[in-house]
Amino acid sequence: MSDPILLSIDGPVAVLTLNRPDTRNALSGADMFNAFETLFDALNRNNAIHAAILTGAGSAFCSGGNVAEMRERSGMFAGSPEQITEHYRLGIQRIPRAFLRLEVPIIAAVNGAAMGAGCDLACMCDIRIASREARFAESFVKVGIVPGDGGCWLLPRIVGESRAAEMAFTGETLSADEALRIGLVSRVTQADDLLPEALLLAQRIAVNSPQALRWTKRLLRHARHSTLDESLDAAGVLQGQAHHTAEHAEAVQAFFDKRAPRFVAAEPRHE
Repeated sequence: MSDPILLSIDGPVAVLTLNRPDTRNALSGADMFNAFETLFDALNRNNAIHAAILTGAGSAFCSGGNVAEMRERSGMFAGSPEQITEHYRLGIQRIPRAFLRLEVPIIAAVNGAAMGAGCDLACMCDIRIASREARFAESFVKVGIVPGDGGCWLLPRIVGESRAAEMAFTGETLSADEALRIGLVSRVTQADDLLPEALLLAQRIAVNSPQALRWTKRLLRHARHSTLDESLDAAGVLQGQAHHTAEHAEAVQAFFDKRAPRFVAAEPRHE
């Protein structure tokens, strides 16, 4: 069987492609969950990677959970309520936890349907852009279940509580333009332009100090559950460290030299 997620490197940008087009990139199977953890750990250790993109192979971004397995009560959906709870914890819930540990800024390039857990997967990314063929739905209620992968935590933080409730309670599908209007995505492109646009955005991010990018992402995540005082304290600690990095010295020198900074990748971390 082919790899569930393909990885390609374009300079300082990593491109991850969900590679289960036969299931419309459904999120199922230990190999898929393992792949997110393994690839993200590798990106964290690789200081030459400044940004990442997540997209889907075929016509869909991600169809969410495998509805055929739901009907058959197989895989993650087999067993008693208590067993299913454990399957979720040891299965699909590993994905949002892997995203929480990911240090590199990541862009969702939503090329097609992002349904249920697929919509939540896009919300796990830092930035979302979509092709005109993209569709979004927090569609769990349509199959009589609840968002089991963190959607009720993620979605309100992106589109607000009222919009998130409307999406979750109706399960209705939004067009790419409607997703743009409510702030679920930050831009919409033609289908052929999606990956080039995502790469251009990733490259605009990647010209900056890789350590500053990772620390800025850490502060953005920390701010989701902290007070202003706590955020200021965390920022002060990282700022103190940032002022003593070689990347800061190079960026300041480049500013005065009126040139682009040249950041030297540190040795990969082994943890």
